Amino acid sequence: MQRRSFIKLSVAAFTSLFIAPSLARARTDFSKIEFDKDLYASNSAQVIMLFLYGGASQLAGNLTNIDAIEAKSQNSYYDYFRGLHVTSNGFWQEAGGSHLEDMVNNGDATVFRTCYSKVREADNNKSHGPCTSQNQKGSFDETSAGIVSNVANILSDASVIGKDSVMPFVTMEGDSQFYAVGNRTIPSYLKAVGLDKDLDNPYKRYDRYWYEYTDEERTHKGYNDNNATGFDPALSGIMDQIAQKHNKNAKIKDAFGKRAGLSAFIEEIASDTVPDLGDDAYPVGSGFAKKMQSAVKVITNNADTKIITMGTAGLGGWDDHDDARNYVARSEELFKTLKAAVAHLKALDKENEVSIMVFAEFGRNVNLNSAFGWDHGNLQNFILLGGKNYFSHRGVVGETVLDKVGAANRLYLKPKKGSYQFEPMSIAATLYSVFGVKNPEILTGGYGTVEI
Repeated sequence: MQRRSFIKLSVAAFTSLFIAPSLARARTDFSKIEFDKDLYASNSAQVIMLFLYGGASQLAGNLTNIDAIEAKSQNSYYDYFRGLHVTSNGFWQEAGGSHLEDMVNNGDATVFRTCYSKVREADNNKSHGPCTSQNQKGSFDETSAGIVSNVANILSDASVIGKDSVMPFVTMEGDSQFYAVGNRTIPSYLKAVGLDKDLDNPYKRYDRYWYEYTDEERTHKGYNDNNATGFDPALSGIMDQIAQKHNKNAKIKDAFGKRAGLSAFIEEIASDTVPDLGDDAYPVGSGFAKKMQSAVKVITNNADTKIITMGTAGLGGWDDHDDARNYVARSEELFKTLKAAVAHLKALDKENEVSIMVFAEFGRNVNLNSAFGWDHGNLQNFILLGGKNYFSHRGVVGETVLDKVGAANRLYLKPKKGSYQFEPMSIAATLYSVFGVKNPEILTGGYGTVEI
């Protein structure tokens, strides 16, 4: 990451996000939260939260209703997608379903097909902004704090993370509502560190000017006229001494004191090699796969990192109102990458501690419209991978039926009567619970955990 980009991210994430002056602060009473330190310790939980911005269609993980959909859809799925196949667990084979099938059959994944909001259905709310904000805050109260901010305060209050914790929270997506502040400020040591897919080192001072490196060194190190700023070791030492002498603020002095250590730490993680994953290797040339690979490197090399948030930049967004054929290749790359991440965790013996949680703001309706896409829906998949210390994987959970609402192009999937279903706020409750919170409904407006 270029230093200017890091500074821009820091300003956005650590002022706008964490202060959020435009929002009225919701009053969450943290004194009522019941924290179980033994549960926290036994879980040893670390979580990568993958958010599919734009509202990903649930069909990659659920083609069980395809015959009914095909009969009523405005356009033919089989014609437009040039054939499609359903796996034994009802996944869309060409859209990454074969990888999802393998993960489910290996006991590494649970696919919940009935994350469905009765509240939004009653309000006819299928808008990106409110739904994204609500899901990333785990609350229908949009003035509340973000999920990660709540976890940060809870773990800090319990004294299980503190000023000496190294990068407890990492964002690989920049600005998001996961880090929004409610009624409490966030101490600087709890604020997220921004990293990119290449793990470019924002703490590094380069020891020469870019033009002083040989061509071979510049190629190997990735140095150029934008990122090699030319601090020689003597000057670097003088700068640190000046910072310690003239800064009265202890936090600033601490930050300068930790810079060199953090720089070395990032360099060590970046140089880590991925084990040979065989047929489950990360997709070659995929920017998103590189980002996921880097996230796994960070979280497996640093027990202090509790949560990493990321989107699917490199794949594209998921607001597929038209040309939905692109969704197939995007989903294939997504699930191939997730399968590689699970294999990566297994190779490092980390699949028990580290989990990956995949969700979005909502799903899509299932009418293939005149532009050969899908409009906004309500029901979505919630996918859990790994985390075997605290998740008992159940394969596929929930059944759906096709529902027609009004006009011919209003075709939706909804939970089958009697099938297990839950509000999106239960995703946040589940995250809180794996970090030792016994009554997470305090933070979610009464919604409990997903049954896993």
